[in-house]
Parts: sequence; structure tokens; C-alpha cells
Amino acid sequence: MSLWSLSEDVAVATEAGGQTLVLTGRWGTERIGDAHPVVHEALRRMQLGPVLLANLEPRPGSIVPRAHTYLVLLPVLKRLSHLVVRTLGLDDLKGPLLSVFPVARPAPFTPVRLSPKRPVRMPRGVSFTLEAAGFALESVGSPHRVLLHRPEAAWVVGMLAWPITPDQASDALPLPRAVTQDIIEYLAAAGMATPVDDFGGDLDDIA
Repeated sequence: MSLWSLSEDVAVATEAGGQTLVLTGRWGTERIGDAHPVVHEALRRMQLGPVLLANLEPRPGSIVPRAHTYLVLLPVLKRLSHLVVRTLGLDDLKGPLLSVFPVARPAPFTPVRLSPKRPVRMPRGVSFTLEAAGFALESVGSPHRVLLHRPEAAWVVGMLAWPITPDQASDALPLPRAVTQDIIEYLAAAGMATPVDDFGGDLDDIA
């Protein structure tokens, strides 16, 4: 379950009679003029915590085609990538698995689709920090920082010390196959996992 929120230091306000959205945070101020109602609603809710975009409506009781909602909202969120936190969650009431935080501007994040049979591993240069909220992963050159909220995410990260396919990781862990795959794909999108060739080298190293 892919969730979206704003960084904790981001404040959302309006000006020009409510027509212009103003976002302030560590990277300065962003203004969005004549924003669609669904953008207003999305950013309002994202300021409060992670939301599922599929559940958004511009106003209570409105009927907006789902495709239209995404067409309106996604370009704005792409522009605001340096303010947006991406969270991978499960519908089990135990909290999110991991979150990807922006640490640079811009910080585009798009979950990648990996073959379940293609080996991946953690690239060199990834560092770990133990924090009150869980393990944090960082990598030089990555515009993202990953926070592992639950042991399940840490289990998957531990499997990536050596080249392993998502299928092999799934077979070794007591997790649903789709969950293991999603965790690895989020890590890959954040630069904390990378495909490897048949000899175990990073594909970027042999380009």
C-alpha cells in the first residue's frame, strides 16, 4: 500500500483569498496558484499524515473519476518531490513498513518494477543508523533517506548483503511474496538496492 505525506517541517497555508496554496519548509517556499480542489484536499490531509491517493476526493460527496484525480494531482506532487514522504504500508493496523524521506532538491521517487528472478543487492556506500523510530539507511549521492519502521523491512534489508533475487528472499522470509517484492522495489527506488549482473557486480559499475 503506497502512502503519501508531507515532511514534518512543511506547513501548508493559503493566500489570495484561498486561491493560492503556500507550502513552507526547509527548502523555502512553494506557491501553487489556482490549485484544483483535489490538490487542496490532498495537501491538507498529507500535512496530517500518510494518505492513500485513491481515497482522495476534492470535497465530501463529490464524484471525480479516479484517473482525473491522478492526472491533476501527480504533476503537482512531482514538482513538490523535495517535500513529499513516500511510505509503504500494510493494511494490518500495525503501522507502516518503511518511509522514504527527501534529503535533496529535487528528490523524484518512482517505485521501480524488478523481475522477481533478477538478483539485487545493497550497493556500496549505504550506511545504517539506529534511531528511536527504527533503522535509517542513507547513501552518498541518493536524494533519499529510508527509515525502517518494522522488523519485516529490516529482515529484507538483511537479505541484500549478498546478491539475491526477490523470489529467493521471499522463500527465506516469513512474509507474503508481494510484501517482500514491494520492500525491495521501494529500496531500489531510493537507491538502497540495485540489480546485479551474473557475476555479482553492480550494473552501474560495468556500464
